[in-house]
Amino acid sequence: MLAGRRIVLGVTGGVAAYKAAYLARRLTERGAEVRVVMTPAATEFIGTATFAALTGNDPVVDLFSDKDPSPHTSLAAWADVVVVAPATASTLSRLASGESSNALIATLIATTAPVLLAPAMHTEMWEHEATRHNVATLKEWGYHIVEPDSGELAGGDVGVGRLADPDAIVDAIESIVINGPLAGLHVIVTSGGTREAIDPVRYIGNRSSGKMGNAIARVAAARGATVTLVTAADAPDLSGVETVSVESADEMAQAVWGRLEGCDVAVMAAAVADFKPSVQGTTKIKRDSGLPTVSFVPTADVLKGVHESENRPFLVGFAAETGGLEDAAAKVKRKGVDLLVGNDVSRSGSEFGSDTNQVTLFYKDGSSKALPLLDKDDVAKALWDEIVALRGAI
Repeated sequence: MLAGRRIVLGVTGGVAAYKAAYLARRLTERGAEVRVVMTPAATEFIGTATFAALTGNDPVVDLFSDKDPSPHTSLAAWADVVVVAPATASTLSRLASGESSNALIATLIATTAPVLLAPAMHTEMWEHEATRHNVATLKEWGYHIVEPDSGELAGGDVGVGRLADPDAIVDAIESIVINGPLAGLHVIVTSGGTREAIDPVRYIGNRSSGKMGNAIARVAAARGATVTLVTAADAPDLSGVETVSVESADEMAQAVWGRLEGCDVAVMAAAVADFKPSVQGTTKIKRDSGLPTVSFVPTADVLKGVHESENRPFLVGFAAETGGLEDAAAKVKRKGVDLLVGNDVSRSGSEFGSDTNQVTLFYKDGSSKALPLLDKDDVAKALWDEIVALRGAI
């Protein structure tokens, strides 16, 4: 359930901070990738080396001493889920008031990922009107709360305020993933560049790596969708994603069209060949046979087939262009999509195979919105935010 998920673990300055180490271990045991952000006070209770050893990543403690010039925004964008355990009364107060005076609060305010708070403090602090008001405010804003348990507290006291059992916190995180904003949706994503055989050795292809489509599939799964990835690239190891490997445009078409029943959203991010050799040699064409002539015929139009299907889902197309995106806007109507993502693969940072992309979203009403250069995971997150908003408006 958590395999492949990206979880930011926030640790604050309470005696229960030592339990966060066990939580980090349980998350990594379940396959999650964990990064830790600590308040300065948290380091008085547990060292950074502990979390570095458990997660393989150095914790972020300070906004200005990290090698990343903006660690809080990087963590905020990277996370699928953020969990704060323990969350002290001070942290709850700062978050409720928007006082981003440390790296943890800044991360919480910057993220659009779901946030789970696990409070831990003395009973009197938990029951104080200020704390109750802050918790109510945070719940109203959509934060998830794992209520503290009753039991032994620091100093020998007994009462409500003990950090919830780490396994219960893990269960709550899994529940968030299951019930994410895409929960209940079946999504088909295509990725990679198709290969059209000339003979058993050679093919016509393109430079698409499949990274953008893979990111779209991964983020969809992290947000609770049931995902089928039809890819012409090397099959990625993505948690919660059914992967179907294909090679040619015709194979991709059949794989996609045969799975449209029950599909809610189709994101066609693959670079599909428009043409294929009219004749495919059954043996390798020999050099000494002379220069061959290769004629072409159209391939199956995967996108058109989805659009014309009686089981048509919400449809997102991709247009990889060079030298500008003037033709992308026209493709919205020509291809019959609900949303089109255009990118100029001749631009620096948006080339095939890069880890970043700069895209423009084109809408059915003729409008468009350009996004800045982003990591492909961040592009995927922005795209799914847009898809959810557009589907809700239909």
